[in-house]
Amino acid sequence: MDELLDIEHCYRAVASRDARFDGWFVTAVRSTGIYCRPSCPARTPRKENVSFHSTAASAQAAGFRACRRCRPDAVPGSPEWDVRADVVARAMRLIADGEVERAGVGGLAAALGYSERQLHRLLTTELGVGPLALARAQRAQTARLLLETTRLPVSDVAFAAGFASIRQFNDTVRSVFGTTPTGLRPTSPRTDGGTPGWLTLRLAARAPFAADEVLHFLGAHATPGLEEWDGTTFSRVLDLPHGPAVVRLSPAPGGGAAVLARLRLAALRDLGPAVTRCRRMLDLDADPTAVDEVLGADPALAPLVRTAPGRRVPAAPDAAELAVRAVLGQQVSVAGARTLTARVVAAAGRPLAEPVGTLTTTFPRPADLAGADLTEVGLTGARRRTVHALAESLADGTVALGPGADREEASRALLAVPGIGPWTAALVGLRGLADPDVWLPGDLAVRRGLAALGIDDRDAASRWRPWRSYAVQHLWALAVPSLFTRGPSSERSA
Repeated sequence: MDELLDIEHCYRAVASRDARFDGWFVTAVRSTGIYCRPSCPARTPRKENVSFHSTAASAQAAGFRACRRCRPDAVPGSPEWDVRADVVARAMRLIADGEVERAGVGGLAAALGYSERQLHRLLTTELGVGPLALARAQRAQTARLLLETTRLPVSDVAFAAGFASIRQFNDTVRSVFGTTPTGLRPTSPRTDGGTPGWLTLRLAARAPFAADEVLHFLGAHATPGLEEWDGTTFSRVLDLPHGPAVVRLSPAPGGGAAVLARLRLAALRDLGPAVTRCRRMLDLDADPTAVDEVLGADPALAPLVRTAPGRRVPAAPDAAELAVRAVLGQQVSVAGARTLTARVVAAAGRPLAEPVGTLTTTFPRPADLAGADLTEVGLTGARRRTVHALAESLADGTVALGPGADREEASRALLAVPGIGPWTAALVGLRGLADPDVWLPGDLAVRRGLAALGIDDRDAASRWRPWRSYAVQHLWALAVPSLFTRGPSSERSA
């Protein structure tokens, strides 16, 4: 059992079947040998028969298997890993992005600047398990998704999920789910209209959640060739570790706090990173109750919070991409930024082998952008030098913006790049690194929102900690409503 969890608090959540705590912890029941989400509809177990674990991996390591009824691995992830900035949280973000599968525990430790021993000690002290067990739980979840949503042969699923052998795959599925891989497959054919070559997944969020607003915000910034918005579905190209992918995101049928994701992957082993990046892009793991309690307690923001409960902060699937787009968006309108970004994508991006509709190109990788000729893009000489300097810094690692990046160090490194100031660095933190507590100094739309509320901007910089990023989103919505609902936009905001 994780020592940092409050037993009384956790048990009250389980007894009341409180779905707000799904993803924060799992409940392991000794009398049945299974672990469940807090909101599991099964009869509440006796207090003396349960233990609580902050991760599924910890429960699995203790010998428990996942509940087939409530499917605890299908809930939103813990918002704690996005909120916190310490090494354990950074490690969890990297593991979710597939770093252990790509580079091993040694690569994970190196990315964090720690030795393997130090990292293992930090993780086991807080979570009860090390990086290998956490990665194993991630592989098991990916395998379940593939088994339930595709007709791939079981052997293909095993290697696509990251397992080294069929035997390891079979043993893990039996241990985690209490059945064979074929036992996880649905008994009847899929009826969701899935297209051959595409995976269709339901990505859960914590309620309240307005999928249409989040998707509209992303659509308002859509870059031709890279992204597409048809008024309902936001589509874009993802540059994943083993090849490009295309994702189409739309509100889940029937409503509810969820998004339907349709994915076409170049390599199935990129499913885990693709899902993680989509979740981050849509801010699905946020805790809207905690955010709204703080922001709604301020009389100035309370009406905005009541109007849009659970408002999210849409992010980019890749922070390096957002950094470049933030530079391109300096002192120009949203429409102007889209035009410049489209030209940069066309000049330095990598064409898809098979375009999907209007989606034709990946966003340029830093190394490609650093050597690209941008003289015909329409940038000023100073802005062009900033783009090249940023791309070179990203390519050589001087500026590190991966999922495990130290947010404070990333901000300092960005500010050292000529042409990048506090607004740009802050925007990268807010929409690139998904930091929930970022203030945008000097942002025009934020200042207009503050003026409409009668708030002095000198007071606002620290007024809404630790959820300033969400306060910024409310102020943007007040100042530039067309970014959140139908209508043209001309204000500076990225």
